[in-house]
Amino acid sequence: MWIRKLTGKQAEPLSEKTVEILEPFKMLIHTITGDNGKEFAKHEFIAKQLELNFFFAHPYHSWERGANENTNGLIRQYFPKGTDFINITQKHTDYVQYKLNNRPGKRSDFLSPIGFLIDLLNQNTNKKLHLQLEFSFQKNIFQYTNRNSSK
Repeated sequence: MWIRKLTGKQAEPLSEKTVEILEPFKMLIHTITGDNGKEFAKHEFIAKQLELNFFFAHPYHSWERGANENTNGLIRQYFPKGTDFINITQKHTDYVQYKLNNRPGKRSDFLSPIGFLIDLLNQNTNKKLHLQLEFSFQKNIFQYTNRNSSK
């Protein structure tokens, strides 16, 4: 899960940030399902850049985006509805991202999302993938590094 603070609900910054974050993982992503908000007006840009299909849920059919709704609920444990995000920094959202990405889940055999991602990446490469995920609260960095070994 990637959490980034945006300045508003404008489509262009959302689409650019989505592509920036998901580009290293596009080989694992086949579809994105968004809601019908105006922030997804640049969905074609996202689909083209990431080479995937972009779908929209039907209005008032939250179950069509169940994983997203569940994730929103987890995030709301840290940022309750009505939170003023003016005072929330990217460092705060990085902390929540770190906590949620390291939380084991029953659906993934009690692997954390980070553990699941590492396993998935290792299964989807011809060579053994040496994956380094770094997180630094001091530097506000969440970095993915793909270093293939010849082993």
